[in-house]
Amino acid sequence: MRTSKLAKTGYTGLTVVILLLFLFPFAWMLLASFKTQLQVLSPDYMFVFKPTFDNFAAVFQEYDYMKFIWNTLVIATLSTIGSLILGLPAAYGIAKYKMPYFALTILVAKIIPGITYLVPWYILFNKVHLIDSFGGMILAHMVIGLPFIMWVMIPFFEDFPKEVEESSWIDGCSKVRTFYQMVLPVALPGIVTSSLLAFIFSWNNFMFSLVLSGEKTKTLPLAIYNFMSNTSINWALSWRLPVSLRCRSSLSLCSPRNTS
Repeated sequence: MRTSKLAKTGYTGLTVVILLLFLFPFAWMLLASFKTQLQVLSPDYMFVFKPTFDNFAAVFQEYDYMKFIWNTLVIATLSTIGSLILGLPAAYGIAKYKMPYFALTILVAKIIPGITYLVPWYILFNKVHLIDSFGGMILAHMVIGLPFIMWVMIPFFEDFPKEVEESSWIDGCSKVRTFYQMVLPVALPGIVTSSLLAFIFSWNNFMFSLVLSGEKTKTLPLAIYNFMSNTSINWALSWRLPVSLRCRSSLSLCSPRNTS
């Protein structure tokens, strides 16, 4: 009994230590967001300092970061939706009609580093005038998001019982109606998971924006990168932006309009 209690206490202590290690970067970022640039770089103000809110206003007023947030949201959302529209039927066809070579092609497209596409994309998009356009950015993100969604969804569709499909066909449903009304609702957990991961990839992507975007379509990762100069990094501002985004998203989720 005593050994079991000690083991439980040790397990709880280890869990707390691991949790603190994972939470420390977020706590450090939160503290740094209330410091000036001098306080961030000085060890004398590591935990004891006078908080300031000036740069929270500067991020959204002086630097117009709401535009970059909107650009990122539009590109990530539309590329994810486009990948779902094309990827779900394709994954269903590969799963149900046993196309291993197509699945292998998707795997190869998925494992190729995205940076290898940049030079061909730039040459092609420059010829068709898609540089610094939302269409070009969405297509570039779909080239990565589409194979990912297909690869994740193929096992979900393979596990769907064939007997259920056949019974729906006997009842008069077409294959398209069976897919949309029976298969997709059952595969909803996989759809949500793959779409969230594709959205996060698009939201965080830096390389594509660096090469293919301009002032009109600049995204958030590239905008944060602008806080870096040849001689220094403005840590105070660069940490205030993600903290502000988290605060805004939390407030929007807790607002009466979203809780009703």
